[in-house]
Amino acid sequence: MVHSFKYIIIGGGVSAVSFTFRFFICVFYMIIDLYNSSGYAAREFVKQGVHPGELAIISKEAVAPYERPALSKAYLFPESPARLPGFHTCVGSGGERLLPEWYSEKGIQLYLSTEIVSADLAAKFLKSANGEHFDYQTLVIATGSAVIRLTDFGVIGANAKNIFYLREVDDADKLYEAIKRKKNAKAVVVGGGYIGLELSAVLKLNDLDVTMVYPEPWCMPRLFTSEIAAFYEGYYANKGINIIKGTVAVGFTANSDGEVKEVKLKDGRVLEADIVIVGVGGRPQISLFKGQVEEQHGGIKTDSFFKTSVPDVYAVGDVATFPLKLYNDVRRVEHVDHARKSAEQAAKAIFAADVGKSVEEYDYLPYFYSRSFDLSWQFYGDNVGETVLFGDNDPASSKPKFGTYWIKEGKVVGAFLEGGTPDENKAIAKVARAKPAVEDVNQLAEEGLSFASKI
Repeated sequence: MVHSFKYIIIGGGVSAVSFTFRFFICVFYMIIDLYNSSGYAAREFVKQGVHPGELAIISKEAVAPYERPALSKAYLFPESPARLPGFHTCVGSGGERLLPEWYSEKGIQLYLSTEIVSADLAAKFLKSANGEHFDYQTLVIATGSAVIRLTDFGVIGANAKNIFYLREVDDADKLYEAIKRKKNAKAVVVGGGYIGLELSAVLKLNDLDVTMVYPEPWCMPRLFTSEIAAFYEGYYANKGINIIKGTVAVGFTANSDGEVKEVKLKDGRVLEADIVIVGVGGRPQISLFKGQVEEQHGGIKTDSFFKTSVPDVYAVGDVATFPLKLYNDVRRVEHVDHARKSAEQAAKAIFAADVGKSVEEYDYLPYFYSRSFDLSWQFYGDNVGETVLFGDNDPASSKPKFGTYWIKEGKVVGAFLEGGTPDENKAIAKVARAKPAVEDVNQLAEEGLSFASKI
């Protein structure tokens, strides 16, 4: 069967990606893919005037696009956990919730539970695992990242039951069932990035005995300074979470039922475990397009409109390496905010090209955020250069509020804030984009947030 569409968004169903061991020891941020891009792209397609029957979304998952970050937070809450349809896109950015019927009403075809196994970009042709063929005029690649699994490295015992990875609703359902089934259990979280920190918190909220294990000297090393990390590690320790740094999991043992019972660490320690969650990162799913499209920095090279080297093919979200205008640099960004905005930019650019017009270049301000326990932080800009810490970063404080500025060549280029109000978060975002000059770093530390409010 052949299906023909003017526009196709593809994600979530590519063939397996091969990994090398170096990815096992690196902890990345968060896995964002089709379901944080396609819903936003679809909404923008509708805003731009897509006609019924012109657009299709193809995904391996069985449900309509949703806000994936909910899976490591409210989905696992012990009381009143989030469930679909409550977090379908685009509620994550305060927009309309796009229920499955919304796509039908707009004439957008959803091909769910559909895995694309081959793609011919020159012929504009896709093939699914069940033999369906898809022709298109314009393709948007939103395949996101695949989780890195310990079985990919031959880690002994890594296929035991109750070793979990979190990427899809189905993964979250299985983890939730295990949490409810194993009350007061021992949980080991492998990884100290976004997933590790957020899941450790939610497991503790479920009254589990939680241990975090990661190889770096502190958590979230790709973003946090040692001073920032010290606060979160202290806060988590005060909540009863055990943190083991500087080592990795190298093996697992199972009981007679095949369920994990121990985690073996490289430093020789052995941890009891009823549940293990692995969050050691992901890698862009671009294997379908190898040799067909130009790559850069581990992703698909795009311009400021997310056009690839192949005519009529765009790439967004995790897989896209794009010009970061603010820093005159080229980067690949793994976070939900970029996934949403890049999808919208691509849709605008596609429609502009159709009528011979253009849109403004993508001028993105890097933005990362997270929430756990009663904590909530936001970061804007670039985390390079000298750092200045300000505020109350005592883990024992009842209402901690602190931040950090990054200074490069005498200018503030990045800003982090824990515990900020909406207005304060807007202020640090403004600072990061404005890149104001700093004459005295000691005065900057004393001024703290007031410096941002003056910009």
